[in-house]
Amino acid sequence: MKIYNTLTRRKEEFVPIDPSEIKIYVCGPTVYNYFHIGNARPFVVFDTLRRYLEYLGYNVKFVQNFTDVDDKIINKAREEGCTAPEVSERYIKEYFKDAAALNVKKATVHPQVSQHMPEIIEFVKTLIDKGYAYEVNGDVYYSTRKFKDYGKLSGQNIDDLEAGARIEVGDIKKDPLDFALWKARKADDEIAWESPWGMGRPGWHIECSAMSKKHLGTTLDIHAGGEDLQFPHHENEIAQSEACNGCKFANYWMHNGFITIDNEKMSKSKGNFFTVRDILQHYDGEVMRFFLLSGQYRGPINFSDTLMEAAKNGLARMQNAKANLKHLIENGADGDVTEAEKASFAALDACRDKFKEKMDDDLNTADAITAVFELVAAVNTQVKDGATKAYAKEALARLQELADVLGILQDAGDDEAIDPEIQALVDERQEARKAKNFARADEIRDILKEKGYTLKDTPQGVQIIKG
Repeated sequence: MKIYNTLTRRKEEFVPIDPSEIKIYVCGPTVYNYFHIGNARPFVVFDTLRRYLEYLGYNVKFVQNFTDVDDKIINKAREEGCTAPEVSERYIKEYFKDAAALNVKKATVHPQVSQHMPEIIEFVKTLIDKGYAYEVNGDVYYSTRKFKDYGKLSGQNIDDLEAGARIEVGDIKKDPLDFALWKARKADDEIAWESPWGMGRPGWHIECSAMSKKHLGTTLDIHAGGEDLQFPHHENEIAQSEACNGCKFANYWMHNGFITIDNEKMSKSKGNFFTVRDILQHYDGEVMRFFLLSGQYRGPINFSDTLMEAAKNGLARMQNAKANLKHLIENGADGDVTEAEKASFAALDACRDKFKEKMDDDLNTADAITAVFELVAAVNTQVKDGATKAYAKEALARLQELADVLGILQDAGDDEAIDPEIQALVDERQEARKAKNFARADEIRDILKEKGYTLKDTPQGVQIIKG
């Protein structure tokens, strides 16, 4: 497998530190609101990376944090007249609801900043002791210039950064490029912890360095997140971690591209800011996941109703193929796989090989989805006039194998019993067809369609498709 490494600006063969356990850290949400469609992209993309590595046989330790100590959370608590922990705990619960709708697996560990203060404080103390940080009036800053490789991830030149930097009025940093590791408490209602520098709380960047070290060790296989985090967040993580630990922080850095809304940058002021919770009112979570994987992860992707409808229709083709195969497993011909069906398996194997080839090429889910469509087309061609149960079982297993890597075509609700009222209408329609009362049969078909059911007449009997 090759991965495009942001650090080196090229695709590199993925060589794990320890093949028995791949260590991945992905930056998670700041929990003060529902997460938006832009947040959803890294959650889905790197969940798919995890799934693919597991498919290849690796054990993956996957860590995704919750930032539950932040100015936005404090401000939200002030607005609502509650505490910061109450805000963050509420939205952590809501995160899991929306993530489940997108079929994003829970991380191996979901560390929270508020639960890692001893590790964060010890990390900051080490940086001070090593001469990389200093304290002023209860604030602690990182001395950026002391880290000679600063800018290596984002390609920033420190002299160019200096030209664009300025010290704000009242700022007490020694250098405008220095960034906060620890912030002294400024108001009584701010959440704060005891530290060697007085009551305060961590800066944004230090949390990921401390939590990844605790849960994954000093060197990660892969650190991932959105493109917007390259600078300054991930750049600062490297500076902190490598100065503190004296070794390389992460071997591979992966960053997904931005999402635009109808070809415009998402912005609350433009009225085109959509949370996943908003979108779930109109589209199934699996459609959203399919859409987010329909473009190669490093490139930009545009969100629009037109493209979501296209994703819905594309996913429906796969869902219908799965439904057809399940129907044949119940109603197909008994006996061994036929010679023609055996020949079809070669085409399915070729689709699987193409799928793996594309996923091995820097997680190219867009072209991998094309390979799944080719598998679906090959299956549909084979079963158009019926198939053996044995073929249907094997073909479904091949389809589901690839779908599981992408996190789609899941079984939730697939096997629910048909409502007796619906079944009664289906039975009545069958009787009407036998009596050549086609007007009534068509009327019942329309009634069922309004209720969300499509009927498909096959040589093996009527197939009821929900949705």
